[in-house]
Amino acid sequence: MVLDTDPDVDSTGFDAGFSPDSKNMRAPDIAVGNVPDRPGWLPGTPPLAVEYAGSGQDEAELTAKIGELLLGIRRVEVHVAGEAVRTLGVGEVLMAPGILRNPVPVEALFDRNVAHEVAFRNLLQRHGYAGLDDVRAEGAEEGRHEAREVLRELLRNTLRGRGALTAEHDTRIAGCPDLAWLAAWVATAATTGVLSD
Repeated sequence: MVLDTDPDVDSTGFDAGFSPDSKNMRAPDIAVGNVPDRPGWLPGTPPLAVEYAGSGQDEAELTAKIGELLLGIRRVEVHVAGEAVRTLGVGEVLMAPGILRNPVPVEALFDRNVAHEVAFRNLLQRHGYAGLDDVRAEGAEEGRHEAREVLRELLRNTLRGRGALTAEHDTRIAGCPDLAWLAAWVATAATTGVLSD
């Protein structure tokens, strides 16, 4: 979910089969990019592949990894063609420029809560928001807009009911952006039938 929700990712696959050449087939645990929604092996390799260590590995290597995991070591090895393998640990981030927009904290691959935060950020960005504060700000502005419209209509109806709504009043009401003024005008109009200044 963490990688799949990144705003720049168009496709992911789990155990998707790739043929880097005519003699080899590989199925990484997670493939990011170049994963069409159709059956069969795919030519080439994915731009980003994630492999979780698991059963079926060399026993000596597996024993060493189990020991490391029991000690609480959490790390990720990053393999890039033509570069030395890099090992990243907790507190570091994975980056895949051109594939992923956002850095992925290593913790997001091991810690469910961190994974949720990263996925949430990614989903918000897919919908055009930089973060939750943007969603809140948009909601607050929509609420203020609706409140202005309700107060304007209430004010018009109040003045109309008293036979005091004029074209000038309607123009002033429509042009007033201030909620406090609109509320004050409603109170005054309800008691006096006049639109105060």
